[in-house]
Amino acid sequence: MFFWDPMYLIFALPALLLAFYAQARVQAAYSKYTRVPNSRGVSGLQAAKYLLDSVGLSFLNIEGTPGELSDHYDPRSKTLRLSPAVARQPSVAALSIVAHEIGHALQDAEGYAPLRVRSGLVPAVTVGSWVGPILFVLGLLMASPTLAWAGVAAFAGAAVFALVTLPVEFNASRRGLVLLRQSGLLAEGELQGAKQVLDAAALTYVAALAQSLSTLLYYIFLVSGMRRRD
Repeated sequence: MFFWDPMYLIFALPALLLAFYAQARVQAAYSKYTRVPNSRGVSGLQAAKYLLDSVGLSFLNIEGTPGELSDHYDPRSKTLRLSPAVARQPSVAALSIVAHEIGHALQDAEGYAPLRVRSGLVPAVTVGSWVGPILFVLGLLMASPTLAWAGVAAFAGAAVFALVTLPVEFNASRRGLVLLRQSGLLAEGELQGAKQVLDAAALTYVAALAQSLSTLLYYIFLVSGMRRRD
């Protein structure tokens, strides 16, 4: 099977190493600043309520969600979901995560174009991410470049989604840091810690894009080889 093709490592290994590095940075930054309490002694949940009220979004729901670093904003139900640790901890890390997710809530409220595009891509990407590889493998097995290219096209949506995700996440982090600075919930030195947490998280989205692109390029390489053999 082509999955064991040594050439695959040439395409995938750099992106895979970047992904491991990004995850290590996230864990290191989160672990470090989880142990650093903010000077105001405000928990993630308290900060969420305060910040939402300060930007006129106090009507949004706040719910818990299981897991670690599973915090997210759901634009469909207008709900901010916080993991148990983030909700209860009065740490710099907790407030940085909360502020980032409220950044997404602000994007939603303002109709931020990249967020709307990303949300619109979800159905197509969900289907394409599993249909694409199937069509691609069938195309290889049946020696059908047309079918293989159809798989490549379907899978390409994942790369587009990862690309659109970058400005959405970077912008949410910028908004979150501004909120933390303007609200005074974090002191200036603590803001540097929050920035480290959010910068590390942003790198994971860069790694996701690199992985999607590396896989897509490998698929294209294989299909192009089919045409040369023909």
